[in-house]
Amino acid sequence: MNIDKSGTFTLGTSTVKRLGYGAMQLAGPGVYGPPKNHQAAIDVLREAVALGINHIDTSDFYGPHITNQLIQEALHPYRDDLTIVTKVGAKRGDDASWLPAFSSEEIIQAVHDNLKNLKLDVLDVVNLRAMFNPFSLAEGLIEEQMTTLAELQHQGIIQHIGLSNVTHTQVAEAQSIAPIVCVQNMYNIANRQDDALIDQLAEQGIAYVPFFPLGGFNPLQSSTLQRVADQLGATPIQVALAWLLQRSPNILLIPGTSSIKHLHENLAVTELELSNDVIATLNQLNSTFL
Repeated sequence: MNIDKSGTFTLGTSTVKRLGYGAMQLAGPGVYGPPKNHQAAIDVLREAVALGINHIDTSDFYGPHITNQLIQEALHPYRDDLTIVTKVGAKRGDDASWLPAFSSEEIIQAVHDNLKNLKLDVLDVVNLRAMFNPFSLAEGLIEEQMTTLAELQHQGIIQHIGLSNVTHTQVAEAQSIAPIVCVQNMYNIANRQDDALIDQLAEQGIAYVPFFPLGGFNPLQSSTLQRVADQLGATPIQVALAWLLQRSPNILLIPGTSSIKHLHENLAVTELELSNDVIATLNQLNSTFL
């Protein structure tokens, strides 16, 4: 496999391959606690980088702290071309619940926790995750949080700022405070509410990073998706990823897995090219899915 075929896009001041890796699944069940197999998690990270991935997505609230500590153990000292993107704005409850951590004090603490657990002096990109609702968009002012991140950027411990789980209005609000290099929202072949935003960001040269590109906690399942995959000799997951790669050149993929086998399957998507007829068939899933 050759992930260079995925192409590249600018992320802040770095050029990254459009096929990256999301570290969320390296934590334990429910993204909480340590992995079932510590060494397997280390091996997946090292294999991802060995195969050419130079964009890893993480957060210190995965675990919490677990994925960042795994990344540090597996990959530090980091390759010069590796871009690590993290997130702040949330925390985990003792019952594994997802909770907002949206005060200025919590944002600052989270940034320093990321620095410590990743063993970095400067974070490449920090995404502000709007936690008005854990996995659904909700309007709300983010001026205070953005101002805090902008101040940390001015201090030199954050290089670039991104956004996660945000609306069009929140993107505009954030851009009035500081430059934004990426937006990370839920988006996949069946959940396409961000179509207009993706095109808008592409015109501005800003990366769009879909989380849950394969459905997340509710994996994509469709007879049409399965039929297309069978016709192409691929898996439904590979077809869904290929569709995203062809959707827009500013889309960066971060499919996650704790399995080297699944990592290889995800990266093999660079060999899969969808015809216009296949794309037209898949586009219909937006209105008919489930």
